[in-house]
Amino acid sequence: MDGAVAQTLTDGDALLSIAPNGPLLGAEVSGVDLRQPLDDATVAAIRAALLKYKVLFFRDQDVSYEDHVRFGRYFGQLEGHPVTKHVPGFPEILFIEAADGMKVTKEVLPIARPANKWHTDVTFREIPSMGGILRMRTMPPFGGDTIFADTAAIYSDLPPDVKAKIDPLDAEHDIIQSYGWRVSPEKAAQLRADFPLMVHPVVRRHPETGEKHLFVNHVFTSRILGLPDAEAKDLLAYLLDRVKAPEYQVRFRWSENAIAFWDNRATQHYGVLDCFPHERVVERVTVMDVSRPSR
Repeated sequence: MDGAVAQTLTDGDALLSIAPNGPLLGAEVSGVDLRQPLDDATVAAIRAALLKYKVLFFRDQDVSYEDHVRFGRYFGQLEGHPVTKHVPGFPEILFIEAADGMKVTKEVLPIARPANKWHTDVTFREIPSMGGILRMRTMPPFGGDTIFADTAAIYSDLPPDVKAKIDPLDAEHDIIQSYGWRVSPEKAAQLRADFPLMVHPVVRRHPETGEKHLFVNHVFTSRILGLPDAEAKDLLAYLLDRVKAPEYQVRFRWSENAIAFWDNRATQHYGVLDCFPHERVVERVTVMDVSRPSR
């Protein structure tokens, strides 16, 4: 683990060992066994750490499906996904192969490998998720890292004139932009009926920390509203490009039975598709939020 280990005593008797992964975001957490029920103090300490570090990493957590679901429910209700399949018997747990639930083959690889996969989960929903809890189930011999970016730091470093311009703007988010090409026309029509184009602020305020976060992403944001088309297209491209800067990122190198828990309101993430033809399977529970993004 990178960084000095800080012993953190939070909310009564909950003692967690936290090692920051970088100056902006990310920390590895030890001193907790996620196979066991957690008391209120430990849950509160993990939530406080999540708000501070934005993404938490837990090593050597050989959790069962029941354990995974129980851990997610400490932080809110869980939701499934309209496209990605789930673990049989556990609709709360997404079964994710390689490229965001899509099995990668030699035919698919030339499309999936060069794609820009930076995103915040399910922003096509009226209320995007609060967080994701991802468990490594089948680990490749190399590759398959996940990268996370701090969207508050990205926003903070934008030039003042850009901030002033984007603060009042909204953007459109479209499920079909990501999933339309990989499903049948009938399924795409059903997705459009179930998930009409959704409008969210370009800059959202975190409901718990009060930080401002850039809230557009390559996978789901289709356009910025309220500007001429060419100007809106250039502005969106500029904002999406800022997420690619390594200075705003932390990279997690997976290990067997590792778990990543990210604040979906405060980050974007990117699953690196560099392990083909080896298999990489992860499983995710998705924690629902309670209110839609706002300024």
